[in-house]
Amino acid sequence: MAINISIVGDEEKVDQPTEESGIKIEVVAKDRIDFGLNTRSAINGDIMILDHKDIDIVLKQNGGMIMAFAKETISDFTYGAEARLLEFMRAKGILEYDSIQGGNVYGSLEGKIMKSSQSEPNKIALKVISEWMSTEEAYIKGSTAYDDMSDDHLLSPDGEYSTELGEVPAEEKKGSIVQNNLFAPYLYGRYTYE
Repeated sequence: MAINISIVGDEEKVDQPTEESGIKIEVVAKDRIDFGLNTRSAINGDIMILDHKDIDIVLKQNGGMIMAFAKETISDFTYGAEARLLEFMRAKGILEYDSIQGGNVYGSLEGKIMKSSQSEPNKIALKVISEWMSTEEAYIKGSTAYDDMSDDHLLSPDGEYSTELGEVPAEEKKGSIVQNNLFAPYLYGRYTYE
C-alpha cells in the first residue's frame, strides 16, 4: 500500500485523507538545521568560506572538491589548520579516504567529496565545515588574544619598558649626518659634516 505525502509550509496543515488509505498526515513543523558561516559565492558557483583566521576554504560545487588555501603567509599554523579540516571531514565520512593531497597552488590541500544518491553532499559538507569551525573557536580566540597582547605590549609599554622622557618632539634636522646635501652621506666612503 503506497502513501502519497506532500510537504507544505510550517503554518499549513494537511488534513485531507489520502485516497487509498484514509490516513491523515499533519505537518506541524519542519526540522531545521541552523549554522552560520561567512561565505561568498564565486562566479562559477563555488562557495568560499572565509571565517578562519589562517585559511580560506573553497567548496567546488561542480567538481565535488574541498580546497584549503593559506590566507596571507604559509606557515606551520596554516598547514596545521588545513590538515585538521580535511582530517575532520574524512573522519566524518565526507571526503574519500585516499583523496587528501596537496593542491596545485603552493601550500594548499584538497580532498574529494564522496558521491551520494540519497543526500546532497555539498550541503552536508557545509554543515560539517561549520562544525569544524566551532571546534576551532578556542584556537582562533587564543591566537587573536595573544596577538592583541603582544601589540599592546609594543605600542603602549608600561613600567620597566618605558622611559621618563615622554613625547619627543619632531625636528626638521636631527643627528650629525646631513640628509639633503649635494653628495649622499656615504657616497664613495666619505662622511659630510657641517
